[in-house]
Amino acid sequence: MTTIHFKAEDGAGQFSAYIAMPAQLPAPAIVLIQEIFGVNADMRAKCDEFAAKGYIAVCPDLFWRQEPGVDLTDKTKAEWEKAFALMNGFDTGKGIDDLITVVETTRVSGECTGKVGAVGYCLGGKLAYLLSARSDVDASVGYYGVALDTMLGESENIHAPLMLHIAELDKFSTPDARDAVVAHFKDSTIVTPHVYAGVDHAFARKNGDHYNGAAADLANARTDEFFSRHLKA
Repeated sequence: MTTIHFKAEDGAGQFSAYIAMPAQLPAPAIVLIQEIFGVNADMRAKCDEFAAKGYIAVCPDLFWRQEPGVDLTDKTKAEWEKAFALMNGFDTGKGIDDLITVVETTRVSGECTGKVGAVGYCLGGKLAYLLSARSDVDASVGYYGVALDTMLGESENIHAPLMLHIAELDKFSTPDARDAVVAHFKDSTIVTPHVYAGVDHAFARKNGDHYNGAAADLANARTDEFFSRHLKA
């Protein structure tokens, strides 16, 4: 495991991030935004996969202000309870500030081409949406972000491409919320929502209860093409 550190802009201290490097440098970078389970084995594996595709892949610890180094699975009740407690105690604004620090610091590193994207899952899906509105990230992807329908006003500030992967049967959302997001962006030239029929939240989490291979493969293929077009071109 390779770990790097970033200094928080608010002076609260340093936070860590898992990083995976591609075979050739310089390279574009992708900031991976964690689920509620922290920078766990699944997120580290995703970083390694993106690095193998030619990206610098960085996954920062966003729960560090509550508890550094959170590494949970979705397999036990106790872990779920802890994950939800951390999510409920999470300061979204400070989390976005930390992500902006990672984007800006990574962009100017000598190893990066200057192009930086972001991809988030679950909690990270919501944060990827907000990051696209509050930073100069070059392209963002959000997987099953929840409560986006309450944040549609943020879309006025989105100026770089954003792709949203939405679970049709997301247990943490409602059909009305899903439809509101899709309708809001139906004529957008910069935001592309995709709805995956018949799947639940976290359909792309390997080995998760709601993993759906066909939907995950389609969403991941779309993500790969999206990042290749906007970060490598």
